[in-house]
Amino acid sequence: MSVAQLSAELPEDVTYVFPLPHAPEAAAVMRRRVRAVLTDWDLSADVAEDVVLLASELLTNAIAHALPPATLRVSQVLVDAHKAVRIEVTDTGPAAPADRPASGLDPDEHGRGIGIVMALSARHGVRERADGTTWWADVVVGPR
Repeated sequence: MSVAQLSAELPEDVTYVFPLPHAPEAAAVMRRRVRAVLTDWDLSADVAEDVVLLASELLTNAIAHALPPATLRVSQVLVDAHKAVRIEVTDTGPAAPADRPASGLDPDEHGRGIGIVMALSARHGVRERADGTTWWADVVVGPR
């Protein structure tokens, strides 16, 4: 069976897009929205918690390190012929030059996000365009 045929087997309405307010409390609001989507999709609690944690990491990075506006996209995709949830956060780029160190950040509280993303996702990456950057991660949720 081809990937196109497998994609046709996924439910039709599998993408949600939320604008991300550029405020510290936005991550909590977005976590609740992601959790509601995952509940609608009837995912197991363990998988849902992994997806929510990934979303939280990507959202927090956009709020702390990028310029608004930003968006959160939650969708169902295929990863090696298995159903997965993709979390994407798109922003308009860095808020400060990449070579400027983050001063005043407690190393015990910051800097572990990419490790969490790598540990919980089947695959992840970054897409850069002239109008912004998208950070994404896929979590396998079950067979096709």
